Amino acid sequence: MTGTIPVSGRPIEATAMTDNITSVGGGSRPEADVSALKGRTGAGAPAETRGRTTIADGVVAKIAGMAAREVPGIHSLGAGMARAFGAMRERVPGAGGGGGGAVTRGVKVEVGERQAAVDLDVVVEYGVSIVDVAGGVRTNVISAVERMTGLEVVEVNIAVDDVHLPDDEEEQTEPNEGRVR
Repeated sequence: MTGTIPVSGRPIEATAMTDNITSVGGGSRPEADVSALKGRTGAGAPAETRGRTTIADGVVAKIAGMAAREVPGIHSLGAGMARAFGAMRERVPGAGGGGGGAVTRGVKVEVGERQAAVDLDVVVEYGVSIVDVAGGVRTNVISAVERMTGLEVVEVNIAVDDVHLPDDEEEQTEPNEGRVR
């Protein structure tokens, strides 16, 4: 039957769906470290899928950092030197870099076409099961990133850099008093 019109009344080409595409590097990418999710196009496509959504790598890093910090047993993120420099940077007015630095400290992400990989440097609380905490972090990070971005998280690598001891807090919070009062 030639010349038949589909039930929808629109030409078949208008109802075809393009793949979700996340571009990385090169040609069509508007700026570095940005991913783009592309939905269906054309008059027949639902309104919420028309157009292009870009997600910066920093956004994925913030989501992963927040999700990791929510897990009980995580004291902080970042290797020793990164935490020290970050703490100093936060104390200097104007050197914080526009916020978010503390959230993404200890977090590195790689975003591909449809997938993301996350690397985390963590400090755990003394006495917790590191295996259980790492599993909880993986579950929480994967869930949050996939739910919020639509990207598939292929791996979450965790490096446990330190164990926070209960008496470490007291040493850091004591005022630096002189010998004479």
